[in-house]
Amino acid sequence: MARQGSVREALAILRRTGLLRPIGPGQLARVAATVRGWGMNPAAGYLVQSIQQPAAVAIHDEAGSLSFREMEERTNALARALAELGVGPGVHVALMCRNHRGFIEASVAAWKLGGITIAANTSFAAPQLRGVLEREQAVLLIHDAEFAEQAALAPEGVRRVVAWGEGDPSLEALIEAHDRHPLVPPPRPGRAVILTSGTTGTPKGARRPLPAGLEPALALLSRIPIRARETTLIAAPLFHAWGFAHLSLALLLGSTLVLQRHFDPERTLEAVQRHQVTALAAVPIMLQRMVELPEATRHRYDTSSLKVVAVSGSALLGNLATRFMDAFGDVLYNLYGSTEVAFAAVATPSELRRHPSTAGRPPRGTRLRLLGPDGRQVPPGQVGRIFVGGHLLFDGYTGGGQRESVDGMLATGDLGRLDDDGLLYVEGRDDEMIVSGGENVYPQEVEDLLTRHPDVVEAAVVGVPDREFGQALRAFVVARPGSGLDAEAVREHVRRNLARYKVPRSVLMVDRLPRSSTGKVLKRELLSEPQRQ
Repeated sequence: MARQGSVREALAILRRTGLLRPIGPGQLARVAATVRGWGMNPAAGYLVQSIQQPAAVAIHDEAGSLSFREMEERTNALARALAELGVGPGVHVALMCRNHRGFIEASVAAWKLGGITIAANTSFAAPQLRGVLEREQAVLLIHDAEFAEQAALAPEGVRRVVAWGEGDPSLEALIEAHDRHPLVPPPRPGRAVILTSGTTGTPKGARRPLPAGLEPALALLSRIPIRARETTLIAAPLFHAWGFAHLSLALLLGSTLVLQRHFDPERTLEAVQRHQVTALAAVPIMLQRMVELPEATRHRYDTSSLKVVAVSGSALLGNLATRFMDAFGDVLYNLYGSTEVAFAAVATPSELRRHPSTAGRPPRGTRLRLLGPDGRQVPPGQVGRIFVGGHLLFDGYTGGGQRESVDGMLATGDLGRLDDDGLLYVEGRDDEMIVSGGENVYPQEVEDLLTRHPDVVEAAVVGVPDREFGQALRAFVVARPGSGLDAEAVREHVRRNLARYKVPRSVLMVDRLPRSSTGKVLKRELLSEPQRQ
């Protein structure tokens, strides 16, 4: 009965998303043959869509628009060019590109050859990029022209191709010079390595397994109602696990993608209106920038087409969730996960209305457990280490090593608690918890409170050594211009709302918080940069 219920649920999800729809016998036979030959490999995505909807728009970016047929043919040509540059089954290709067609075409072309793609963070300095290229033994680096300085320091023997901007050879030139006819599937499928968000040193590479079927997509779609053949704007970086997840989902759903190389809140709203975007994939700091636009600017654009705004990558602090939904409607879905476990929980708009800081509930087929120091599950309300089991757990780090596991579930590296209704709340990284005067303090709780203050734009809290208490909290606060908010007022706000031991011993008023290209606050930089009181 449980199996029948699972099948019925899967069919209901497929119908709701529009993946189950009538298809002619000729198309069905061609699609079936494609899946038989290529499997569930994303490399087959544009081939399937070019059969089902060849003239439909696959991508809008700053260079124009491309149909599904054009994407299929262009990636065939590029695959042939990459093969001449040494790419083949198991060969590593690194990408350092912003959000545009070149990232997708290079990825798909490499996968069509059985290659392994490594998406580099566009914020990497030359030593970090070189370290990744050396560890992964990449034979080719495909990069935007703006990253030529970093690319120039690639290890000897790594060939280079420019994806966007002036350079020789360029992806466009390679595509134009090669045959566009269909390819034969490789002996083993291509795959992707997602890099962890290390802010210092060389980030780790996480090997992602290829999905054996539709279950990973069904899990995500069970909580986030994105529909097939609609339009998705991926604002989150494509190199990030969240942006990459939406690329993979779009290949399955036959979605039209809207891509912009640089995020700008007003340009994003304009693109939503112009392309009638139905789903927006973003990170929380992007929502904050959109909400902070003047009301007159926001009202200049019709965003009523939006049905889903899906965010991930960092916590939704303070009242950001409700502020965003007050401005743009109850369309916000918040996903909690990690590079290693993919997704763990999703909060829906109704859950975020009631509990703005919740990470939600596990999606279909996902196990979630919170364990104490003794390895036993903690009761509701108590904080424990978060362990997750699901369909897309990573295979291990490319440089060796694994995450701690229990009963087939991996540790996310975070602490959290469940309420009596089963909603998850993430308290922060387990290595960020501090012990101050014998009390456990979670900086994220204080950050959440501070960002609810009407005169606080954003805030970050870290632990610093303290002679009297062992460790103490230090808050970095960006005040709303003209508010007059000072350090003592910040401390008093915390004192009135939280336990005494959670009041920061010091507060630094700063002009900005250093952030990564995915919006995460770089707390190491906060502690190393000179700051003003």
